[in-house]
Amino acid sequence: MRRAAVLIILALSLAQYSCVREPKINYPQAIVVGSQADARMLLPMLASDSASADISGLIFNGLTKYDRNLKIVGDLARSWDIKDGGLEIIFHLRKGVKWQDGAPFTADDVVFTYQTVINPRVPTPYSSNYGPVQSVTAPDPYTVRVKYKEPFAPALESWGMGIIPRHILDGKDVSAEEYNRHPVGTGPYMLREWVTGQKIVLEANPDYFEGKPLIEKYIMRIIPDDATMFLELKFGGIDFMSLTPAQYKLQARTKFFDKYFQKFRYPSFGYTYLGYNLLDDKFKDVRVRRALSHAIDKKSIIKGVLMGYGSPCTGPFPPESWAYNPHVNDPHYDPRRALELFREAGWVLKNGVLMKDGRPFTFTILTNQGSPQRLLAAQIIKEDLGRVGVNVNIKVLEWQAMLHDFVDKKRFEAVILGWALSRDPDLYDLFDSSKTKEGDFNFISYKNPEVDKLLLEGRQTFNLEKRKAIYHRIHAILAEDQPYTFLYVPDSLLVLNKRFKGVRKSPIGIWYDLIHWRVPADKNLWYN
Repeated sequence: MRRAAVLIILALSLAQYSCVREPKINYPQAIVVGSQADARMLLPMLASDSASADISGLIFNGLTKYDRNLKIVGDLARSWDIKDGGLEIIFHLRKGVKWQDGAPFTADDVVFTYQTVINPRVPTPYSSNYGPVQSVTAPDPYTVRVKYKEPFAPALESWGMGIIPRHILDGKDVSAEEYNRHPVGTGPYMLREWVTGQKIVLEANPDYFEGKPLIEKYIMRIIPDDATMFLELKFGGIDFMSLTPAQYKLQARTKFFDKYFQKFRYPSFGYTYLGYNLLDDKFKDVRVRRALSHAIDKKSIIKGVLMGYGSPCTGPFPPESWAYNPHVNDPHYDPRRALELFREAGWVLKNGVLMKDGRPFTFTILTNQGSPQRLLAAQIIKEDLGRVGVNVNIKVLEWQAMLHDFVDKKRFEAVILGWALSRDPDLYDLFDSSKTKEGDFNFISYKNPEVDKLLLEGRQTFNLEKRKAIYHRIHAILAEDQPYTFLYVPDSLLVLNKRFKGVRKSPIGIWYDLIHWRVPADKNLWYN
């Protein structure tokens, strides 16, 4: 099964490579990005999926941001003062910043954004980032004073969420389609066109406070299938995409790609996991979850799915994070131990099928369309678990339907998803027991009182070594509880047309400096 699946991927990849010509660039002064999924909501506090967040991040600015070296620097805030041991932060805002409709940006917009995020009627998963805030006030148009009820270590990072315009949204329903499909921000790009399921077109903001971007347009094309997207890349329909491991291994290592494209490979700051619905009786027993994890061969998945471009995941932090605990007790591949744990939990193997109370152990894994990696991982997991008597079905759904009709509503048994993580290791939104309502990120309904306590302590501790000890303990507990089977940390495998200059790889990736990318005049029509 695994060998056949991998051979199919190889065959498709080789077939794509059999006919190659120079890319023809249709949008010389634009960057065209391939995306498997369409955006959904573009206001920052509602942009909870990656496609929405990518577009929203180009339209809006926060008070802070990360620079190329992962240092928090000012964005809409030019500077700040931290007082009283972190219980007060005074932000000094940039002057002369304009909203994309020409209205001035002021401190009132920051206060309004805060009031919107904490409004219980606003369906945002980010409200907990401001839970410790006592008050946000504007002493003058360019000063914001934030007071905290208790120390909050991720405070500066939390103010990186995009600020929204009070003069447009005050008194309005911010979740309405009208405002999420026609957003007005302060960012480097403005929304010009959105054709659902096809493309989103952004145009450079001529009044952007850091200077008009050198690339005139940013176009996101929605192409759900990786193979189709790759053909579009080769023939000039898009300039950038994230490659599958097979594409990177078989096609990106050629003279053709070396001539026309620049390639980037680095560990992603995130992971892929098999998440269990802990409201389902089958998964409530930790011994069952550990048994399932012991029965899944992560190294085989990395070899077969990622072609070696990744590493096993042991918990909620990738190895690049300072919160990563290298000593956790991760359930290694051991089918015999899996069967022992199943027996302890009351499941008995009869004629090759795990049974309990006359019922077989069977469940369905959800995964999304356009992700052959996740589908192949699900197939390998199905094969692994079949060896210990567990029957697995696989259901492939359109991305937004899977998230909003099944995952958010807890209408699932298990799901393969991934998290792209914040650089601060705060996991409150993912694993705190209070974050389980519809739209929240703890959709598996994980509850552990010690983890709840530690998550709060981690937020309230500024000493790095003490924080590290807290998150090492959280890592160990989650590895023990296995609310997910933590599968792998994939490598980011990116490819970008060489006509774009000024692109620099850094610890935060390549996109942090998009406004300074350029296309030299003599390269505009390279391939026509």
